[in-house]
Amino acid sequence: MGTLILNVDLAADVPIYQQIRDQIVEAIAHGALKDGSSLPPTRTLAADFGINFHTANKAYDLLRQEGLIRLSRGTGAVVTAPAANPLPADWTGRVRTLLAEAVARGASAPEVLEACRTVLDSFNPKQQEGTP
Repeated sequence: MGTLILNVDLAADVPIYQQIRDQIVEAIAHGALKDGSSLPPTRTLAADFGINFHTANKAYDLLRQEGLIRLSRGTGAVVTAPAANPLPADWTGRVRTLLAEAVARGASAPEVLEACRTVLDSFNPKQQEGTP
């Protein structure tokens, strides 16, 4: 694995475990983490950020529940293949809420679509096409 750089804002409104989870998902989407990439042990992650071990463990457990990583005593946390990760059932609901927030804050449909395109284009093109 290349160096995984996570940035955690201890003062943010977003819980720390969610920040860690979200950044790992983005690293997978960008192609920085690929199938078989190892993640740091939860104890190391917790020590690096000066956070509780259970906070780091919660982030990994979410990723495991979502099928994005597998956890085992022998190999630790490892990224799973994209093909093994179907979209969760609540995915469109989460997108709907984010889009509603943008509209409620005055964004026009073209602005929202352009923001979506920009974000999608920032991810690894091979990942978007579904090829490894």
